[in-house]
Amino acid sequence: MAKRVMDYSLSLAADDELVIEEKANPYIDDAIMAGLYTRQEDTGDTFLRLFANPFQGQIQINAFWASLALSLALSAALTLLFSLLRPRHNLVYAPRTKYADSTHSLPPMSSGLFGWIKPVWNAKEELLVEKLGLDAVVFLRFTRMLRNIFIVLGVLGLGIMIPVNVTTGVSAIRDKSNVFAIMTPLYTFGSGLWAQVVVAYAINIVVVYFLWHNYRRVYALRRQWFNSSNYQGSLSSRSVMIRHIPPKMRGEEGILRITDEVNPTGQLPIPIALRNVKDIPELIERHEEDVRKLESILAKYLKYPDRLPARRPMMKPPRSYKGPTTGGKVDAIDYYRRHIEILEQNINGMRQNIDSKDVMPYGFASWDHIAQAHAVAYNARKKSPKGAKIRLAPRPNDIIWKNMPLSKGQLRRKSFRNGIWVTLLTIAWTPLNAGLAVFLSNLSNLGALWPSFQRELQRNKTFWSIVQGIAAPAITSTVYLLLPVIFRRLQIRAGDVTKTARERHVLRNLFNFFIVNNLLIFSLFSALWQYITAVINDSNSGVWEALQHGDFFLTVTTQLCQSISAFWVNWILQRNLGACVDIAQLWTLFYQWFAKTFLAPTPRQYIEWTAPASFEYAAYYNYFLFYTAVSLCFSTLQPIILVCTAFYFVIDSVLKKYLLMYVFVTKTESGGHIWRTLINRIIFSCILADIIIGVTVTARGEWMMVYALVPLLFFMLGFKWYCVRTFDAGMDYYSRDLNHANESVNSEPSAKSVNRAAAKFHHPVLDKRLMTPMVPAKARHIVSQIYAGRLSSEVDMDQPAFSEIPMQPLKQGAEPPQNQQFEAVPEGQQDYAFYKNRSDFGNVGADRLSRYDMITSRPGTPASFGTKGIQSPYNTTPYTSRPASPANVTRKEVASGTHPALRTQHSRYSSLTQLDDNNDDADISLSMHPSHGPYTDPNDDRANLLHGVGDIRSPNGEFMDMDRWRTPGPTQSEQPGSYDYFRRHGGLR
Repeated sequence: MAKRVMDYSLSLAADDELVIEEKANPYIDDAIMAGLYTRQEDTGDTFLRLFANPFQGQIQINAFWASLALSLALSAALTLLFSLLRPRHNLVYAPRTKYADSTHSLPPMSSGLFGWIKPVWNAKEELLVEKLGLDAVVFLRFTRMLRNIFIVLGVLGLGIMIPVNVTTGVSAIRDKSNVFAIMTPLYTFGSGLWAQVVVAYAINIVVVYFLWHNYRRVYALRRQWFNSSNYQGSLSSRSVMIRHIPPKMRGEEGILRITDEVNPTGQLPIPIALRNVKDIPELIERHEEDVRKLESILAKYLKYPDRLPARRPMMKPPRSYKGPTTGGKVDAIDYYRRHIEILEQNINGMRQNIDSKDVMPYGFASWDHIAQAHAVAYNARKKSPKGAKIRLAPRPNDIIWKNMPLSKGQLRRKSFRNGIWVTLLTIAWTPLNAGLAVFLSNLSNLGALWPSFQRELQRNKTFWSIVQGIAAPAITSTVYLLLPVIFRRLQIRAGDVTKTARERHVLRNLFNFFIVNNLLIFSLFSALWQYITAVINDSNSGVWEALQHGDFFLTVTTQLCQSISAFWVNWILQRNLGACVDIAQLWTLFYQWFAKTFLAPTPRQYIEWTAPASFEYAAYYNYFLFYTAVSLCFSTLQPIILVCTAFYFVIDSVLKKYLLMYVFVTKTESGGHIWRTLINRIIFSCILADIIIGVTVTARGEWMMVYALVPLLFFMLGFKWYCVRTFDAGMDYYSRDLNHANESVNSEPSAKSVNRAAAKFHHPVLDKRLMTPMVPAKARHIVSQIYAGRLSSEVDMDQPAFSEIPMQPLKQGAEPPQNQQFEAVPEGQQDYAFYKNRSDFGNVGADRLSRYDMITSRPGTPASFGTKGIQSPYNTTPYTSRPASPANVTRKEVASGTHPALRTQHSRYSSLTQLDDNNDDADISLSMHPSHGPYTDPNDDRANLLHGVGDIRSPNGEFMDMDRWRTPGPTQSEQPGSYDYFRRHGGLR
């Protein structure tokens, strides 16, 4: 056995002349190193050698050009396929164009092969803010920023780093050196490494410039968003959320006392204390699950209504079931029918028995003007009045209600446990990832350790070659698809109270996971293992001498330059294929075809498939940030990666723009609040890149070069401090100027704001409409024979005994009638266009601010109170000045909704407490209709014209409704004198 298994081919003579020994470099070619062994390897030696470079099968440099050609060819083919299919499948490739109203309609596309390019290219940011929302615009701006950064850095890499690396290492270059090694600093030592320091400064300056430029632009967009009609007209924008309220302070009066400690405006808010809804959310969730299961069973059983199966569907009941069984099974239809009936009874019984004294440890406080609420939130940002926490109120569909009651101690414990789980998940994936790379990507390695498997491998080469080509990519892709789902559930368990905060934390965890496993562990694993192996095999030296002989920094940089950098270049180039797969929507096409052909989808599934899908911001942001981190870290080790990354962002900036314009929607709008999280990760990536450059110059240069890099760390941290001081507060708060807030107090409030006292925040489950099972209309005549029981959309529900919790009246017309057992859906109406206004499809499609930003306020009360001169989105259309028609709200309802302790304290309540309590039916006309959001249609109430006339059937007996003759799509704005001008609540007044 050789005295030292590891020996270096690179060394420096006394005059700094680079000397190359005739021995093979063990870091460059592991196969040559294996030949140095003079004895037969045993299983342990084989395992050690394989794990010394676990990814060697993935980083074959000779396959680079073939891989590049294949990636580009497939990307071009997928883009061409998309261009061919797009005009013929608008439901898949442009669903937004079908459902958007006139306010949110997008530029039309021609039916030509490349007719989609011009409208995407010409769409400006000002238009997209109005049409798509600020989250989508911030995503596109972030993509363009990365594109511009890497275009400039690519020029620096081609113009400075590659020429320096080639010229300084020319004396060491042999004919056998490959093109990737020549472009790296593998052969560069001494003064030539000053170029690394210079380029490091250039990279940091370029990145900081583009961050600063785009930070200013996003700041301006946020300020414009604060002044938009949507934000000005929303109730949440002028409200604060109060959590961790002490037990003695829980109630309306306690909320007033808490806000009084941090209220610089002198204006009393409207306090809203929420009551305990107990198990209603869990019961409704179980109800929806059971309805979907019942729909699935009925869809399979009624797939061919004229040829029903001989036996009804059976199922094995849960252990809690105590009823009779047949062979251990029960009738599935009857079981779910009874279970749903019981759930409905429990839900409505609990709704009517809410305890008025069981107050939750959280609540809301609302002011007349946005400036007042924001001034209070800004003043309370670092305070805890009475131990409570005050922040700006999130939008109602953004709240994770089940985490709202958590105490500070519970949050700390949950956060600690969540950190442990995330850490364990990150650590556990490291050996699994290496194992996949060593064995599953190259099954011959597994055969080298397992002789019996090696014989099986030789007998069935074709089968195992297919497994080898599919298994590792499939497992890795599945894990990466599941990671966002796993992290979301962990964050909910950790106590996040809003979905937007959850998405920011998911992005943080994904980024950490990718950096640790896919960058640091992947890139350093081979070098560290070889270093450890060299130290172990240097048996003739002491421990300290063996550590010195190993030369850690030189080992790491040599491995990074020679093989790892080539892999990352190849990997970045292949990302273009992933971008083209996204726009081709292959998975969507395949899944829907497979489900329609081989499965039995329910009508609800058909409807949900036609709705625009939600854009996964956290996942895509993580990918972009990870590409950025990899490229910056290898910017001087392999400068060509900068050009490859620039090419990727040039392509993807166009493709993602199309997807956001025509395919995807924003599920929960945050107003671009994730921007600060993105900037922090890019700053971290720059610092990590500076550290890697420092390691490079430490191994091959002088300590003076390392000292010269230290100021860059303070430069990046100083830039972060500058952004916090200059931009962050203005991006979070509409107004921090207390004088401005006080001026708004002296202005004369509108009558609508005076009557706002009747608007109440409450948990949405209190008036959420229960789902009705959907069946195909062609099986309507069969269902009544096989199905019995009441499954209407809602049990008749009175107001609960505690009248301070107002309930939404259950609308008729758009919703299914109350007394029907099931809802028959004609095949021609299994389309989201006919159900986009339905409450049971409220979680499908876009974030409709105008519909849900009342935090389920009581109908018959104003949902928001816009600033004078600003069109409120709660009018029927954005183009009419006519106020919405009032709903019926009785005087007694309003007066009883006022807490007795506040009737004498709040001047705004005086006019309400003096109302006649005996006149229950008096209409004081306080309400406005919610406006129509991006996917709502003001013509939906026309269905009410025929409400109550009975069953309408076609000649063939098929059930019909008025939606059959209404074409989905944009509608005309309401004009005075038109039908819409006079219609309200089912007819003319």
